[in-house]
Amino acid sequence: MKYKNAKDIFPENLLKQIQRYVSGEVIYIPARNDRKSWGETSGYHQFLSERNRAIRAAYKNGTDVESLMSKYHLSYESIRKILYHKEEKILNYKTSLTSALDYAACGKIDEWIHMYLKSDGHNEAFSDGLKLFDRYYIGPMIMPTKLFKRCCGPEENMTYRIDAEWFYAHVTDLKKVLEDNDDMPPLIAHYVEHDFELNDGNHRLEAYNQLGCQEIPVIIWITEESEYQEFRVKYGKYTENASIIRR
Repeated sequence: MKYKNAKDIFPENLLKQIQRYVSGEVIYIPARNDRKSWGETSGYHQFLSERNRAIRAAYKNGTDVESLMSKYHLSYESIRKILYHKEEKILNYKTSLTSALDYAACGKIDEWIHMYLKSDGHNEAFSDGLKLFDRYYIGPMIMPTKLFKRCCGPEENMTYRIDAEWFYAHVTDLKKVLEDNDDMPPLIAHYVEHDFELNDGNHRLEAYNQLGCQEIPVIIWITEESEYQEFRVKYGKYTENASIIRR
């Protein structure tokens, strides 16, 4: 078997994730047909409907809300909406905060993320990378702008450097949009090694900063259980009404 250098195959952000689990060793990656793809598992929506029915049945039989939150990794607000719904809500994807909140209320924020990344977010590789492991997805929620830093821009210290003229022209256009539209999609950030790594929304973050916005809508994803628990201790006050799932 011919060996290949992972640097020549994987996107940089995906390679960093793999290196957290193995580095400097030879590993075997099964053929694509060995792994189920997104949506392949015989009806994702059916699974969620059955899960919601199970939650309502357990509550009716005496299971308290806190136990349901722990078992299904959902926030209080998400459990409440499942318990008191009248019928399954028909969701329509849009590139907006409102759409993301609708999906989150139904325990489907990960579904919104993947649809966004594969369409308006133009980052299918990121979507595919997220599916490699179970992740915690938290949000959307409002968090302080100062917690987040860009990794993309014209500056020399940026991980992803791009042309300054194009970058700031796009930021200027976004500022005009943000001044008239408060329903922009949330940023997506990774909580890892005690800090936030901004994966999507670098131009929007710069636009928010230039407009003097103190708070921004954001979705956080986390891989490690220990980092999820750390996040809850440090930033739990922002998750009070946010959906929390692990998938």
